[in-house]
Amino acid sequence: MSANDTLSYDVFVSEPIPQNGVEASGKKLTHIFATHGHGDHWFTAGVLAERFGPQVVASAGTIEQMRFHLSIREVFWDKLWPGQIPPSPVTAVTVPDNRFTLEGHDLVIIEVGHSDTDESTVLHVPDLGLVVAGDVIYNGVHQYLGESASGGRDAWRKAIDTVAALRPRWIVAGHKNKALDDDAARVIAETRQYLDDVDDLLPKNSSARDFFNAMLQRYPNRRLGATTLWAGTRSLYALRDRRGGEVLHESLAGWL
Repeated sequence: MSANDTLSYDVFVSEPIPQNGVEASGKKLTHIFATHGHGDHWFTAGVLAERFGPQVVASAGTIEQMRFHLSIREVFWDKLWPGQIPPSPVTAVTVPDNRFTLEGHDLVIIEVGHSDTDESTVLHVPDLGLVVAGDVIYNGVHQYLGESASGGRDAWRKAIDTVAALRPRWIVAGHKNKALDDDAARVIAETRQYLDDVDDLLPKNSSARDFFNAMLQRYPNRRLGATTLWAGTRSLYALRDRRGGEVLHESLAGWL
């Protein structure tokens, strides 16, 4: 790639792209790509778009999920990060055939369905053997389980299969231990194994705390983000034990 362009970014609230980092790169920011609707992956897109002029792109399904998460921002996201989230209107647009180009190379948005949330996508760069995987694939970080009940983990496995069928060499995960590499075979296998471990341990543990501790014992010092595991665990057990109520509300309530 030349200094005139750059790959698009999946933008995080928790780890925003430094504006001076974009400037220092000497590259032009052309696109910001949102892999899915969770606000921590796109709420800061508008700040970068205003400063550098890129186009924010996503699939149609992801855009609908973005609008939903914007609608619950006050009661959910602003409680997680009070006073830290900038104005975040949904400005993302779709692109024809879910693809755009960079210096003549195709960047393809692949819709994979449910991963740790609905309407997830990845960005495939065939010429590089690269997949930017959002939350479909995790790398050394505990996976968010709060929306994985009622068949969600099986759907997630299908999403992983879709990524594997692309035969990538490298995967950039949305949540990653920066000490690890991006080897696709390893992170695909480990993401699958994590879901298998969840299915093994859930029926063996009657309480959220017991399951949480069992997962930490299975992954001692091997994954970051125990808070994410605990939030998802609380939601899983609330959904399992619920007596009526709104499913999505309980899926998110584990964080609060």
